[in-house]
Amino acid sequence: MKTYWQNYIEGAWVDGGAGRIDIANPGTGEKLAEQALADVADVDRAVMAAQRVHQSGALADLRPVERGRMVQAMGRYLLENKDEIARVLTMEQGKPLWEAVIEIEGAARYFEYYGNQAETVEGRSIPLGKGYFDFTTYEPFGVSAQIIPWNYPVEMTARSLSAALATGNACVIKTPELTPLSNAWFAHAAEAVGLPKGAVNILCGLGRDAGAALAAHPQVNQIVFTGSVPTGIAIATAAAQNVVPCVLELGGKSAAIVHDDADLAAFENDIRWGIYFNAGQVCSAMSRVIVHDSVHDELVERMVGVAQSLSVKPGIEQPQFGATMGAMVSEAQRDRAADMISAAQAQGAQVATGGRKMNIPGAFLEPTILTDVTPDMTIANEEVFGPVLSVLKFSNDAEALKIANGTPYGLVGGVFTRDLDRATTAARQLRAGQVFVNEWYAGGVETPFGGYGKSGYGREKGREALWNYVQTKNVAIKLKG
Repeated sequence: MKTYWQNYIEGAWVDGGAGRIDIANPGTGEKLAEQALADVADVDRAVMAAQRVHQSGALADLRPVERGRMVQAMGRYLLENKDEIARVLTMEQGKPLWEAVIEIEGAARYFEYYGNQAETVEGRSIPLGKGYFDFTTYEPFGVSAQIIPWNYPVEMTARSLSAALATGNACVIKTPELTPLSNAWFAHAAEAVGLPKGAVNILCGLGRDAGAALAAHPQVNQIVFTGSVPTGIAIATAAAQNVVPCVLELGGKSAAIVHDDADLAAFENDIRWGIYFNAGQVCSAMSRVIVHDSVHDELVERMVGVAQSLSVKPGIEQPQFGATMGAMVSEAQRDRAADMISAAQAQGAQVATGGRKMNIPGAFLEPTILTDVTPDMTIANEEVFGPVLSVLKFSNDAEALKIANGTPYGLVGGVFTRDLDRATTAARQLRAGQVFVNEWYAGGVETPFGGYGKSGYGREKGREALWNYVQTKNVAIKLKG
């Protein structure tokens, strides 16, 4: 582990104009390293470097298959170095080491997928009659600014960077202040595969300084942001001043509706992945379970068993896949989650298991399940972003859907039933960008992802994501004769 990490601008490793920031290991509470901290001038240097790459055509003018091969090669580079990256990721973010490996493999998959898609972005000919030849083309926006969240710093960067590069955009990535270190490998990968200097720029800076400057920069042509609703609103407002399009993924309060005919034994696995993977710090986490009152008690018993089976300890001590959970990303995030649990109890919720900060060094919270939660409670409406599951009851299908759709969010949802008609009806009526039936997190890189309401707008993943990074040009030609 290096003691000091720099930013990466126009092919060079550089210090930050705002000094340095300490990076903590949430698994121990101790200082891990120092990271260069970018200021407004650093942001400007990075954006202008990316803009020069765009204007030169060094990336955009390549034959798409050539860009695609470089993008694919970046993914292979991540896989070749995944053991080293995973250790850094675990120590800065807190997740189990085996989860970190899964994240890096997922990141590589984005580069594989979008590298393959690069040469499939095709225009069309539009018939206008004998005297005209008319066609459309897709062109890159130019400079893509990407503001990355701390929960999946490698995978979320890969998700936007791969699609942007595949379509010919140059990129400026602002890493999260809590987990910036693992992003360094994207710079190494860009160099290894021969991308032009300035095509990938990576800097860490405070959101209120570097993030705000990046979102408002007049030479930025497109913005991707994953994070909180208030920050998303601020970024969209800044972008609107320059009439710049955004993709916003702003989290959720996602619900799984569990009917009386659901396979409850199978659902235990969905609990493990849905709310305790990455200590619940997942935008699409299964943070609410809305269960039919006839099977409520049995399901709660099963879910409590899952929560209590988890071994919670520092991620670096968890190299093997299994029933384990690591630290939350910081003590501040852990304390916020614990405070929300206490507030829920004050409103009448009951703690079925967990609910407390753990008395060990680091940012650890017990895997928690709350029962007797009602739709009007704060815990049922606001995102905890931690290993905290709220359980609500319903007695009929209409009530379940009303509860599920009762928050301002709409990222994902789920329905668990053996009745296909009931499942498809619910899928149509759930106000969410993605609906899982009988398996939480069904789908993959190939399936579009994004939200309704305050979960944001735009779609990532799948072919739909490519259209975030290109604009349509129409060419109409008057023919002689």
